[in-house]
Amino acid sequence: MAPSTMAVTTEKPNNFSVVEINCPASLAIPEKEKSKNPKQFTWVLFLRAHRAIVCLYWLAITIWGLVPAITKRLIFFKKREELKKRGRLLRFIRASLIVSMAVLFLETIAHFKGWNLRLIQPLEVQSLVHWVFLFWLSFRSNYIAPLIQALSKFCVFLFMIQSLDRIILCFGCFWIKYKKLRPEVEEGIYSTEESSGFPMVLVQIPMCNEREVYAQSISAVCQLDWPRERLLIQVLDDSDEENIQLLIKNEVSLWSQKGVNILYRHRFIRTGYKAGNLKSAMACDYVKDYEFVAIFDADFQPNPDFLKRTIPHFKGNPELGLVQARWSFVNKDENLLTRLQNINLCFHFEVEQQVNGVFLNFFGFNGTAGVWRIKALEDSGGWVERTTVEDMDIAVRAHLNGWKFIFLNDVKVLCELPESYEAYKKQQHRWHSGPMQLFRLCLPDILTSKISFWKKANLIFLFFLLRKLILPFYSFTLFCIILPLTMFIPEVELPVWVICYIPVFMSLLNILPAPKSFPFIVPYLLFENTMSVTKFNAMVSGLFQLGSAYEWVVTKKTGRLSEPDLLAAAETESKAMNQPQLHRHDSETGLEVLNKLREQEEVPFVKKSNRLYRKELALAFLLLTAAARSLLSAQGVHFYFLLFQGVSFLVMGLDLIGEQMN
Repeated sequence: MAPSTMAVTTEKPNNFSVVEINCPASLAIPEKEKSKNPKQFTWVLFLRAHRAIVCLYWLAITIWGLVPAITKRLIFFKKREELKKRGRLLRFIRASLIVSMAVLFLETIAHFKGWNLRLIQPLEVQSLVHWVFLFWLSFRSNYIAPLIQALSKFCVFLFMIQSLDRIILCFGCFWIKYKKLRPEVEEGIYSTEESSGFPMVLVQIPMCNEREVYAQSISAVCQLDWPRERLLIQVLDDSDEENIQLLIKNEVSLWSQKGVNILYRHRFIRTGYKAGNLKSAMACDYVKDYEFVAIFDADFQPNPDFLKRTIPHFKGNPELGLVQARWSFVNKDENLLTRLQNINLCFHFEVEQQVNGVFLNFFGFNGTAGVWRIKALEDSGGWVERTTVEDMDIAVRAHLNGWKFIFLNDVKVLCELPESYEAYKKQQHRWHSGPMQLFRLCLPDILTSKISFWKKANLIFLFFLLRKLILPFYSFTLFCIILPLTMFIPEVELPVWVICYIPVFMSLLNILPAPKSFPFIVPYLLFENTMSVTKFNAMVSGLFQLGSAYEWVVTKKTGRLSEPDLLAAAETESKAMNQPQLHRHDSETGLEVLNKLREQEEVPFVKKSNRLYRKELALAFLLLTAAARSLLSAQGVHFYFLLFQGVSFLVMGLDLIGEQMN
């Protein structure tokens, strides 16, 4: 059969062309594809149905297992705080949740009914629900939207100011590394064999019911490389349990028998928490013979060369009052909670403390792993029990008296991070309520002090207001309240760069000092927003002197050891008992006493259980409700942010992060 001819014409503005193609008609005009086999189509539908059933089954099993757990926690959940102390913020969140759910119900009906209220006249109202919806829109646009709009603009302005502060701090840290700026000291100042050239140093270890960590802390301090006749160690025990007091006394006695100059002190009237404990110890008559005092909390384990790397900075620098070392965490990789804490604290030490120390000679004392000149403490009024942040209090008063501080980023002291959300939450409450108490008390002293205007401005606007008050305020208000409300108030809109671009960029800056934590950047961003409810509540309680501002709960510790400690312990057990060299965990007798006491006590096993946190759960449902509302307006970025943030609050509210506590 002769091939058929097909003409293809291509039109152009000014000319025409005709191309003849000789090909079989079957190739020129293809036939319809063969229809699929009905059996294959049935099998495809069957497989898809099977997958859908499996997904639904997995979802049902998950919900079925989660509901009894939540119910059990609700039954056995006990209030540890009075409702009056914590109820105002919770009631506000609950009210916002109820209103948002009601509005979501109304707008869902309006969405499926297809109501376009801009085109509806008052006479066209069809039902009571329709009228309520019209009233809501009128009330929203006239009264609620202007208020939320003004508050959102104010929070965005604070957000930009605080972000600018973070960028300047990061630029300062980069400049320090680029120029290699760090405190310098002459080498070999105290390397002579004669101990008379060494200054007298007092070391204090304040503790309270620290059963898990007392031994390793005392052991580490007793092995500091410093002449023994020029060193005195005070173990300041505020424990109220007699068994723990006996254990600590026994540990002190063992090291005293080995020639270490160590004393045990226990207060009969334990007032003022840590500040009262330190104040009582500094009142001893023999303290006047010492020039410096080093402070270590019960879970801190300094290296033997700690004093030789810190004390020399005081020589030839009479204006220097404090040398602060950096913290290093033995359990930073223990769980997700400790990893996220490590990101925060690495930025705090390497960026905030280092930049302020280099350029301002001032930063907040961290309460431990630092060495004070005793004269600086005395000139500044000593330890005062007026707040729960006695370390920041003494630092501010010393700064107002003209003393300078040095931060050593390369001197690290091992310690622990809270491994449970409950312990971390209580710690953060104390850390954010105390500064606001202090700000109220020391503001008159700052204004009337003789320091320069710029130092006063730095203390008031940067140190206190921007980093201690503004940060938790805008973080909670903007991302946890205003953002979900904008889903129900479309007249107010937060741009994408506020809820996405700048927060991600700030998180990148925060994570730079801990580059190995880069995979956790998204959980870190969500975690910081979730913790804002705790920080905001603490800030308000401290600022307005509420009852919870004065709460002091000792952070729960596990007594984890570092790898060198484990090796040293194994080496000690393998060596003879009469070896003269000291080892970090050489006190086997103390361990035997501890085991005997535990056998005598016969403490029954208590199953660990999770807690429920009402504020976090209420905010979780508020954010998830707002995420459901965002689906009606098809806002992509807002929906994902609200969804993931709501899930983050749900995880925190159900106490599903970190280890559990008894």
